[in-house]
Amino acid sequence: MMDALSLSPASWAAGTVRLPGSKSISNRSLLLAALASGETEIRGLLDSEDTRVMLAALATLGVSIVPCGPDVLRVTGGAGSFPVKEADLFLGNAGTAFRSLTAALALSGGHYHLSGVARMHERPIADLVDSLRGLGADIRYLGAEGFPPLAIFPARETPSGELRIGVRGDVSSQFLTALLMALPLMGRTTQIEVIGELISKPYIEITLNLMARFGIDVTRSGWQHFSIAAGQGGKSPGLLYVEGDASSASYFLAAGAIGGGPVRVEGIGRNSIQGDLRFTEALQQMGADVEMGDNHVVVRAPRSGKLKAIDADFNHIPDAAMTLAVLALFADGVSTLRNIASWRVKETDRIAAMATELAKLGATVEEGADYLSVTPPARLNRDVAIDTYDDHRMAMCFSLAALGGVPLVINDPGCVAKTYPGYFEDFARIAAPVIAIDGPSASGKGTVASLVAGRLGFNCLDSGSLYRLTALAAARAGLPLDDEIRVAQVAATLPAQFAAGRVMLSGEDVTDAIRAEECSQGASIVATLPDVRKALLERQRAYRRAPGLVAEGRDMGSMVFPDAVLKVFLTASAEARAERRYKQLIEKGMSANIASLLQDLQERDARDAARSVAPLQQCADALLLDTTDLSVEQAVAAVLEWQEALRRPRAASGLP
Repeated sequence: MMDALSLSPASWAAGTVRLPGSKSISNRSLLLAALASGETEIRGLLDSEDTRVMLAALATLGVSIVPCGPDVLRVTGGAGSFPVKEADLFLGNAGTAFRSLTAALALSGGHYHLSGVARMHERPIADLVDSLRGLGADIRYLGAEGFPPLAIFPARETPSGELRIGVRGDVSSQFLTALLMALPLMGRTTQIEVIGELISKPYIEITLNLMARFGIDVTRSGWQHFSIAAGQGGKSPGLLYVEGDASSASYFLAAGAIGGGPVRVEGIGRNSIQGDLRFTEALQQMGADVEMGDNHVVVRAPRSGKLKAIDADFNHIPDAAMTLAVLALFADGVSTLRNIASWRVKETDRIAAMATELAKLGATVEEGADYLSVTPPARLNRDVAIDTYDDHRMAMCFSLAALGGVPLVINDPGCVAKTYPGYFEDFARIAAPVIAIDGPSASGKGTVASLVAGRLGFNCLDSGSLYRLTALAAARAGLPLDDEIRVAQVAATLPAQFAAGRVMLSGEDVTDAIRAEECSQGASIVATLPDVRKALLERQRAYRRAPGLVAEGRDMGSMVFPDAVLKVFLTASAEARAERRYKQLIEKGMSANIASLLQDLQERDARDAARSVAPLQQCADALLLDTTDLSVEQAVAAVLEWQEALRRPRAASGLP
């Protein structure tokens, strides 16, 4: 695991992200399935440290969990009982797992030790323990009073009749969630009174929704009184889908608001059961353009280009609200996040941590007991090293600062494994959007791609040069160009460099040599070899770096960068292309015959269109640009106009 991750300056965020499963839904589903009767198949389960902690704990407790494919598990429930009655469980820093298992095990008649990392032993649990003790549970502190680690023993005595307990709601909603999921084990009617204001209400909605899927009905009066009737042992729903994580969605949705967009996030939508989807309401208040579908959300920057400052109560979305604190760096004034006292008892003291790291970037920050005010700087400070405090959300939030066009370093980036192990890979893709340009030989795609990249400040990939270099290197090595295995070996170890518009092979400038007709024909031959294409695939993808890439070539949009935000198929009549090629050769002092060039182009078009690997054809999602009657500058302007139109709301974009 690397100690630090350097993020390059980025200026445009665009693309599509498929979310991993919700941590909140995943861990609740696992515990409910373990306590229910019957088998539950859970699909879309999040694979992260927090879910692995829960899975390991349940396996230690004797619950049968069988993998049935990627992100799919089959859990055989114990009908209200854990088979193993004595165990020592290490639960890391997974608050959802620690609190919910504390309640379930306290009512299970066994002897258990529960511990975690040092920070978990600093996170208060007394309110939950006091409530469980009111039910007769025997729970003892093994360290500081009111904090983990805990020892749980079989209950010494259970009160008779209907059960009534109270629990504080203003520290963590996980205490109420833990009680709600565990109390059906008692088999008796239970009344819960919430003391104080209940925070994070949307997370309780998730709990109630999932309990209903397992046949457990909870009635409530407002957010202060909850009732669970006797005799409601959970029953498996058979199949359960985990929707994408709405808290994790906030980073990518925010990226669209900062970096122009469109950023499309799949896995959540208007039908989501997660309250953190209300993060989109805050984005709209800040002026961002938000499109909501059944299972996706698309965000673009405000039409004005500047986010509005926000001042609001974010008690209902405390995790997603952290993302808003970083968004405040890009707002037009002072933003204040209120009623966020729960940040103090999370993976770290998030109010203090956010204040410290935002100040590093140049913001003026006012920190209160339950609020944070952020005044953005005129310009973000560069080359800042962000400390993450072993807190996954700190790392993910502050990655967004790179979209301000500044390089920065994220210390301990591996902490994102808690909920989103692949976060930085997904972020890198949307922070380095790709424009793919394809078309027949001599259509001008190389020239247009280079100029578009220059105008946008993007990297440029001339994939044809890699195939030409492969053909040249193979020919110089005396290899038949149809010797797939040995030519692929040449491609995999190609000593190629691109710098200042020149192409180097083993230190030799071969820019002109690879443009010779013989080399062009050789490139067409080696490009049909699957092993050669495979060898060059990762080499081509490595060119994708912030702030973006313009990639030209036959399969850029279909195979190499299928997620390219803009795909263009550049074409022109064969006669126009032959004339352009003729002029190029004459200008270089090379002899040429236009009739011969026309015949060569027509034959190459036919050969390229007929080949089995990456045939010459327009991708279904590519825009057609016929340049027969266009100058190079007009073609470049057309591509740039399409790129700019992507940032506008669909109704106003003018895109075909």
